[in-house]
Amino acid sequence: MRRVIFNQKGGVGKSTITCNLAAISAMEGKRTLVIDLDVQGNSTQYLLGKKITDSDKTIAHFFKDSLSLSIFGGNSGSGLENAIHATPFPNLFVLPSHPELEPLQGRLESRYKIFKLKEALEKLEGFDEIYMDTPPILNFYSQSALIAAHKCLIPFDCDIFARDALYLLMQTLTEVKADHNQALEIEGIVVNQFQKQANLPRQLVNELIAEGLPVLAAMISTSVKVRESHSESKPLVHYVPAHKLTDEFRALHAEIHSS
Repeated sequence: MRRVIFNQKGGVGKSTITCNLAAISAMEGKRTLVIDLDVQGNSTQYLLGKKITDSDKTIAHFFKDSLSLSIFGGNSGSGLENAIHATPFPNLFVLPSHPELEPLQGRLESRYKIFKLKEALEKLEGFDEIYMDTPPILNFYSQSALIAAHKCLIPFDCDIFARDALYLLMQTLTEVKADHNQALEIEGIVVNQFQKQANLPRQLVNELIAEGLPVLAAMISTSVKVRESHSESKPLVHYVPAHKLTDEFRALHAEIHSS
């Protein structure tokens, strides 16, 4: 199963949701891969505790390679294997981001390499679950992930501007599905940084539900433990396994895997 976590608004918790769901999958015994397509590399740092400086050991190398394919063809593999890193956590792996993704983007777009990630992931063997973290913009890399994915999760951070942006995002996903990936399923909206005692978040969530949008029942609260887990480079299931927030991520993981 390949999932993409995407929203065109920044600061909604894409990397946090990506890494914590992936960590739970791995803890349940599934061989799990996180692909970090955001040039900021937050998922990379969260899972490895550092950025990767050598671009040849990141997903940037895969995209560079796609621009210089030999006329004699390559090997039968996906082209991704050599850039995958084991994390300190059993069954959990990451394909790191790198700043070199930024200058590559124009060349990749002009050469129409938008399907290369999908083709490579279809050849990649040995993983039960793949989670893709994306930049907060509809660019070459986020489109590549949407084309390669089976399902899309949309983080929503209970902000009035986030609600307005959500309608545009749903239209964008509809267009990507129609034009490039008819198998793409909008799995649901993940309500993140939720304060159930505050009026505005509850009002916004109720409005989305009333409008028939696919809001998932499991919601993620606001907690300082998220920032602490970032600082320690430990997903919550490893950092504070008995915490309420960790249980919320477990509930979210169970919900998306129950369908």
